[in-house]
Amino acid sequence: MEEYTLLRQFADSWMLLLLFVVFVGIVIWAFRPGSSKTHEDTANIPFRHVDSPNDGDTGPNARTSKAATDEEART
Repeated sequence: MEEYTLLRQFADSWMLLLLFVVFVGIVIWAFRPGSSKTHEDTANIPFRHVDSPNDGDTGPNARTSKAATDEEART
């Protein structure tokens, strides 16, 4: 039997089964009951930074007045 044919048969049978089991395991691991805290923490990473471009101030001069009162964080 040729090497390509042997590898092709392996990929079509056992490797397919192995990859399916790995996929199901990852899905079960991602949706397990204890992971909701981790997912919420990861989802809130962009909102942790204090020096965001829009921090709730509105109006045309909000950015300049905020910059005038606060010290520059990056020097």
